[in-house]
Amino acid sequence: MTHPFLDLAPLSAAHFASIEDRVARLLDTRQDVVIMQGEALLPLEGAIRAAAGPGTTALNVITGPYGQTFGDWLRDCGATVIDLAVPFHTAVTAEQIRTALAEHPEIDFVSLVHAEAATGNTNPVAEIGEAVRAHGALFYLDAVASIGAEPVLPDAWGVDLCVIGAQKAMGGPAGVSAVSVSERAWARMAANPRAPRRSYLSLLDWKERWVDAGRKALPHAPAQLEMLALEACVERIEAEGTAAAMARHARAAAATRAGAVALGGGLEPYVHDAADAAPVATTLRTPAGVVASDLVARALAGDPTLPLAAGGGALAGEMIRVNHYGPDAAVGAVQGCLAALGAALAEHGPDVDLEAARRSVENAWRQEL
Repeated sequence: MTHPFLDLAPLSAAHFASIEDRVARLLDTRQDVVIMQGEALLPLEGAIRAAAGPGTTALNVITGPYGQTFGDWLRDCGATVIDLAVPFHTAVTAEQIRTALAEHPEIDFVSLVHAEAATGNTNPVAEIGEAVRAHGALFYLDAVASIGAEPVLPDAWGVDLCVIGAQKAMGGPAGVSAVSVSERAWARMAANPRAPRRSYLSLLDWKERWVDAGRKALPHAPAQLEMLALEACVERIEAEGTAAAMARHARAAAATRAGAVALGGGLEPYVHDAADAAPVATTLRTPAGVVASDLVARALAGDPTLPLAAGGGALAGEMIRVNHYGPDAAVGAVQGCLAALGAALAEHGPDVDLEAARRSVENAWRQEL
């Protein structure tokens, strides 16, 4: 009895390396790219624990829950952490970064999330990278949500550790992720006596046993199905074209914002300025007296496949996420989400205009971006 997921030939080291090379091309980077065999939290934590320790002074930018997590990891490593937190309905600015660096010249590590799918904002990494490079700090970037939805350019932006995952805009698996590593970052890890070694978190193990050894023999058995799925989603992006894929995500974001405003019923974009809004997901604030998690539950009752979610933690009471990424960066997915939210709101009492929302989505989708 055969099955397409079973009895596959082992994934060779050469095949594994070729997938790494395709990811590197997607990032337009000449840095080493290591594909790690786990969800993106694996390289996100591994990179921090490898590059930070006692003596590190880190500027940790918080524009959502992942920034908060990075600060916890940095403190756990023994680093001195200076948090720069901005309201979740906005983005950090390069000027705020420059001010923090000027006030704390000892900063030698900067951690930032590019796009926060959980809060719907995106940060101006190109401008921030200039400030960090001028200061001389190591630059760590979480681009898990943004890759495939907007430009991610580690070399051009001076990013030393750029972590990506396939499960959002790339439309791929959650069980495999990657990190691009600059020579400066490798040197920082090598000089850190507390960097993980002989550990699943260890990037240095990958460097010594894989990169430096010429990528001839894998350190351990690869996640076969996840690697093949990663290759398939990179192939799909290549076939569509990266510019076209990013434009599709931008249209989905613009259409969702326009449709939500036209829908009425008290829904409004959570991120105030469209320029700060991430193309991977749009967050919406519910009207007073309407609990976001309850509204989402009612909206999903008719179609549980819609890419809708309530905000996490304390945000579950006021925030809705329309996760228009990967194959859901499509006009039909946006229309379906807003129609379901409108019907759920109407049950609650507010007047909504489903037809106005539909027209606004279609008009926004047709706009040249």
